[in-house]
Amino acid sequence: MATPDFVLELRKSIGHAPLWLIGVTAVVVRGDEALLVRRADNGNWSNVAGVVDPGEEPADAAAREVLEESGLVAEVDALVGVFASEPLQYANGDHAQYLDVLFLCRWVSGEPHPADGENTAAAWWPLDALPPLPGTHDERLRLALAHAGPALFRRRNSPAESPADSPVDTPA
Repeated sequence: MATPDFVLELRKSIGHAPLWLIGVTAVVVRGDEALLVRRADNGNWSNVAGVVDPGEEPADAAAREVLEESGLVAEVDALVGVFASEPLQYANGDHAQYLDVLFLCRWVSGEPHPADGENTAAAWWPLDALPPLPGTHDERLRLALAHAGPALFRRRNSPAESPADSPVDTPA
């Protein structure tokens, strides 16, 4: 994912210090297929994902990222869930953590292609023949495809749970 200009400007002031960012993951479906993009930086297939620009609505960011990364027009149908990523460190030393807003999207028009240089391929994959997906991308895809109700959010160490309990996805 290319670093947005606003993040580059922030980094001039804060250096490599941890930065909390809002991200979106867009699971785009067309019938019994899902859109996946092959990342240029590591060669992995993944869902479309990106950073929400300042003042941008997350659903608009999801549709924008789909168009920018794959050339497809997609309609955001549902907020599936909101999750905090694990803290990470990039190769350049920058530290970040993301609040990931997961959306289920429906294909409207276009044929997938790597539209912005962040990906080397974009393609429809049959839901019963998906490639391996890195990190949380497999979980996000499964959650979006199974979505049939209120949005989910992950709870850790809520008053009803002990710290040893595993995370629970709870309807909003």
